[in-house]
Amino acid sequence: MNSISILNGRLIDPAAERDEIIDLHLAAGRILAIGQPPAGFVAEQVIDARERVVCPGLVDLSAHLREPGLEVKANIASETAAAAAAGITSLCCAPDTDPVIDSPAVVELIRRRAKQSGKAMVLPIGAITQGLRGDALSEMAALHEAGCVALSNGLRPFKNTQVERRALEYAVTFGLVVFVRPEDRHLRGNGCVHEGPVATRLGLPGIPAAAETVAVARDIALAEHTGARLHFHGISTATAVRKIRRAQHDGLPITADCAVHQLHLTEQDVDGYNSDCHLIPPLRTLQDREALRQALAEGVISALCSDHQPHEEDAKQAPFPSTEPGISGLETLLPLSLKLVRDGLLSLPEAIARLTLGPAQVVDIPAGRLSLGNSADICIFDPEADWVLDREQMHSAGHNTPFHGWHLPGRVCYTLFEGRVVYQS
Repeated sequence: MNSISILNGRLIDPAAERDEIIDLHLAAGRILAIGQPPAGFVAEQVIDARERVVCPGLVDLSAHLREPGLEVKANIASETAAAAAAGITSLCCAPDTDPVIDSPAVVELIRRRAKQSGKAMVLPIGAITQGLRGDALSEMAALHEAGCVALSNGLRPFKNTQVERRALEYAVTFGLVVFVRPEDRHLRGNGCVHEGPVATRLGLPGIPAAAETVAVARDIALAEHTGARLHFHGISTATAVRKIRRAQHDGLPITADCAVHQLHLTEQDVDGYNSDCHLIPPLRTLQDREALRQALAEGVISALCSDHQPHEEDAKQAPFPSTEPGISGLETLLPLSLKLVRDGLLSLPEAIARLTLGPAQVVDIPAGRLSLGNSADICIFDPEADWVLDREQMHSAGHNTPFHGWHLPGRVCYTLFEGRVVYQS
């Protein structure tokens, strides 16, 4: 029986409202005891977590693992190893693989590859329409039974509102949450940056904030009509935040997340045609960023995610509009969140809640908490460590990040998945 004691750490578990110096004891992959060990318990391994934070393994709602089909960018083994180095033990895998996650066979393939890697739990998000084409609905019941924790149309907005309505009605029958990345495809057009002065000065086609807020208004109306549980993924604008806050106030079953990089960057960072800042949704204004920060502090946004999109080097070596959007975000999820603590926006327990309990509740999984008998998925990090991100040292196969050279707080020391040490710095 594999047994581990983690001693002297500051254990923070927002689910149990626990924040204290206390020991943790693990056996057979589960949490055996908190505090005193059971009589006769002898640990095979002891981890001294003095001056370290011990918290649940992080839960990331949006990671593009690129397998199957896009292994030139990354694969499940490489990205779950990167997740382990980042303290992440559960990842929701976006459905836009090739083939798309719209059949139990693809779900089974992903789960099998993740199990072979053994570094983190991969939770597939099923395609809500066949091939993500937006017209015919997928076999939702089969996807649910195969292990999908949510449904989504990925990065592709619905072409037809009636199809979206039917999809939400069908999802309700299975109690599945539907992820939407709100975007009006006609308003977006061929835009690649936020529509504003920076886009004008650089001569780049813009995406207006209204492309997001129009879609949010439509989706809220459909959620109210169908009763579906809706999760807004990747919110980027102040107006969208206001609409979501109002919908939550009215009692609709609506949650929201945002990518942590949206809380640190703005449209100004695109200056110089920085392709590492080519993102969808685009980086918005300073006012939008502050509204997102406020919504996070209030809990309107209950989850932070990496929106991890690793790319090969060539994908970012082209004229700006032709580069592929997205950043490799797994390894900056925790430090950028801790930076919000240093900025005074969140307390440390609140930041950990947005990375553990909040996302776990969105997809209704038992992860993100340190309950007795639960899987021993744990992150141990040094909150006082300061370090400089070097893209060449990243564990992900994708080194595309706008945070190269940034001084960041907090360093993961250990990650345990199912009671095993899967990363040690």
